[in-house]
Amino acid sequence: MLFNSYVFICAFLPILVLGYFLLARVAGKRTALGYLIAGSLFYYAWWEPSYVWLILFSSVFNYGVGVILGRAAPGRLRYTALVCGIATNLGLLAYYKYVGLLQETLETLFGFDLGLGAIVLPLAVSFFTFQQIAFLVDAYRGETREYDFLDYLLFVTFFPQLIAGPIVHHKEMLPQFEEQRRVRIDGSNLAIGLALFTFGLAKKVLVADSVAGAATQVFGMADGGQTPDAMTAWVGTLAYTVQIYFDFSGYSDMAIGLGRIFGIRLPLNFNSPYKAASIVDFWRRWHMTLSRFLRDYLYIPLGGSRRGGAARRYANLMVTMLLGGLWHGAGWTFVVWGGLHGCYLVINHMWSQRRPDAANSGALAVVAKRTLTLGAVALAWVFFRAETFSGAGAVLSGLVGLGTERISFSIWVLAAIGLGLVATWTLPNSQEFVGRFDPALGFRPCKDAWWQWRPSISWGIVLGLLFSTSLICISRYSEFIYFQF
Repeated sequence: MLFNSYVFICAFLPILVLGYFLLARVAGKRTALGYLIAGSLFYYAWWEPSYVWLILFSSVFNYGVGVILGRAAPGRLRYTALVCGIATNLGLLAYYKYVGLLQETLETLFGFDLGLGAIVLPLAVSFFTFQQIAFLVDAYRGETREYDFLDYLLFVTFFPQLIAGPIVHHKEMLPQFEEQRRVRIDGSNLAIGLALFTFGLAKKVLVADSVAGAATQVFGMADGGQTPDAMTAWVGTLAYTVQIYFDFSGYSDMAIGLGRIFGIRLPLNFNSPYKAASIVDFWRRWHMTLSRFLRDYLYIPLGGSRRGGAARRYANLMVTMLLGGLWHGAGWTFVVWGGLHGCYLVINHMWSQRRPDAANSGALAVVAKRTLTLGAVALAWVFFRAETFSGAGAVLSGLVGLGTERISFSIWVLAAIGLGLVATWTLPNSQEFVGRFDPALGFRPCKDAWWQWRPSISWGIVLGLLFSTSLICISRYSEFIYFQF
């Protein structure tokens, strides 16, 4: 059930919101939370009901292991519980997400067939697995306490962030569920949530979906064995660069907005990454909660930058980014994408050590660094989007003028790509538009400005027009890109 669908906007969301607050008033908070959990599970089951057991098993199992880790004295039992817990989580993730890749690789290299057939990837398995691994590690470290199971189940299944993030942390969410002593409709939360949801819906429907066709045409041509000419290759690459930005940014806005409607503040997950002046800065802005997880539960445990000198630090960076790439998708093109970003980060750190004064640069230098960073990111997106290495190679060949196949694009598509790129560089992001109302966890409040959103008639008209226009254009709706991960 997509956020950008009529069934979600016109049926599921109104029924869930009204029922939640009505039950809270009539039957109390715990009943309302149970209703919200049931609604979240229904939302998950809309795609395939048979996989509800997986998320329920994962929740019950990890909650039980967390209780053991919290109650057991330090020693072998706690360590064994942690290892079994992480191994079970990774085993489920590996089976559903990576056995198909292993089977395909073995068949390609050695002609060996495991005979497992097609394995369907359940929605959100990567997201709720990472969330719960973090919970277990923190429980082992003594950084958690025993929570109510109902609160824990809502932490795992809360529908705004369930399918494509943000990857929430128990320290952020569980206290919020507990602190809501009285659940009631809050006009301010409702207005802020709907404003963010509308911004995100417009990004997805009016921008991302408008340029998606151009990217699909070019990469489809390349994966089909044809090499696009320079113009076609650049249009396809930049179209995807714009598409994935507004697609993921739109989802993040909608998720934060939906959480706020229920009085829950989700963490910031997207902060104008194309304004980054370095790859390090890019990863502080793009999928911020994934970057946080990889840093805290992979990079730092590997030794981070504290052990073994520069060589060990760079090796840790490469391992982290390669695994981060593999997390995004069960394909070797994703590993190459992660490896490219690992190389970018190593080069970035080496340059920073050699030129520590490079951060203090003028306006022209900042523009140059932003341009170079965006170019590197766009180049890596080729491997992220292409379904085959031959397709990625064809697009890269086209970028340098080695192709001949041409596709004609309408002036509207080219304008949408250009305006989209300009907007990512020059306009405030959605959180900044509602910045005076502290929209998300981790957001740094910004100064009040005339262009910021506020509850007013004029802004109501603007958002009403934006929402209605987006609603009209939903007829061509498509999945969010991060739903496949």
